[in-house]
Amino acid sequence: MIYADNAATTKMSPAAIHTMLSVLEQNYGNPSSLYRFGQHAKEILENARQQIASLINAEPREITFTSGGSEADNQAILSAAELGKKNGKKHIISSAFEHHAVLHTLQKLEKDGFEVTLLDVHENGLILPEEVEKAIREDTCLVTVMYANNEIGTIQPIAEIGAICRQHKVLFHTDAVQAVGHLPVDVRAQNIDMLSASAHKFHGPKGVGFLYVKKGIHLTNLIEGGAQERGKRAGTENVPGIAAMATALKESVDSIDKNTAYLTHQRDRLISGLKKIPHSALNGDENHRLPSNVNFCFEGIEGEALLLLLDQKGIMASSGSACTSGALDPSHVLLAIGRVHDVAHGSLRLSIGEDITDNDVDEIIRSVKEVVEYLRGFSPIWRDLVSGKKQFIL
Repeated sequence: MIYADNAATTKMSPAAIHTMLSVLEQNYGNPSSLYRFGQHAKEILENARQQIASLINAEPREITFTSGGSEADNQAILSAAELGKKNGKKHIISSAFEHHAVLHTLQKLEKDGFEVTLLDVHENGLILPEEVEKAIREDTCLVTVMYANNEIGTIQPIAEIGAICRQHKVLFHTDAVQAVGHLPVDVRAQNIDMLSASAHKFHGPKGVGFLYVKKGIHLTNLIEGGAQERGKRAGTENVPGIAAMATALKESVDSIDKNTAYLTHQRDRLISGLKKIPHSALNGDENHRLPSNVNFCFEGIEGEALLLLLDQKGIMASSGSACTSGALDPSHVLLAIGRVHDVAHGSLRLSIGEDITDNDVDEIIRSVKEVVEYLRGFSPIWRDLVSGKKQFIL
């Protein structure tokens, strides 16, 4: 079996599992309790906060623990909107290919009278900083642009966008769920005001993440009922999950250089092999992308059939975001970069992990070629393309 869907979730590392089990078995006290057993859990919690903060060049008090990236995105955007509303600023800038945790929150704010500008994404999957600056108005309260796209893996010029926002005194949030643990993150150097992350994307457990918020920015509560997280996120903290997240992030950050070199090599081998399939196209910029991400469109086939047949061959992949699995519409990300509906339907996302081998890459290339050829063999769309009734796009 070859697992190539790490953008959906990663396998927990042995060290993270060990940390989590240790806390579950030996340090299960409530960190809000005043007796020693509870205070020991509190110490574990704060040590994890300190470690995570240091890994992104933040202060511990700037880290709020959440249930994952979606909650962090929601709290960041709604907090910035509330601050903007108080100051008479109700304009937000984002991009057309953000994660739905961002886009759906923005749609909610539009119903509350906010105006949202969604920047066009260029064919290479990149956003230009100068276009962000051009869109900023006197009433802009927030710019939210993802660090790395979850489907096509393109990496945005975050530091440049952040510098523009800082210059115009506009808050800048980035959904860094796909970036944290895989790309260098320095919230100070990159001019980031708020950042969202999720543990299960960097070999930690599911159901836990964090939100970085620069000191001085007031957070709006999503959950009421307790004084946890400095009163900004009620509910007993998930101490085992948080401790495991800190362990996983430390491991990932310590290995970034080594992992980046290895994954980039295997990614480029995959891209080179899949490019040889006729009427196929890589989605997103070939170089400014996550080391682990390969996303292709194959003309004349359906992505769902491709995934099912690859699964039969022992290859686990996806056609896009796991959060939209089962949706019949083509990926909004692919449409945003200009892919037409018929082509966007035939997409494949391969997100490889550090355990990928040369043989695995060779097997993926061989299997995708076989399945694409097989599916095209009985596709009426492909028949029309070959006969000339329809024009090839790719």
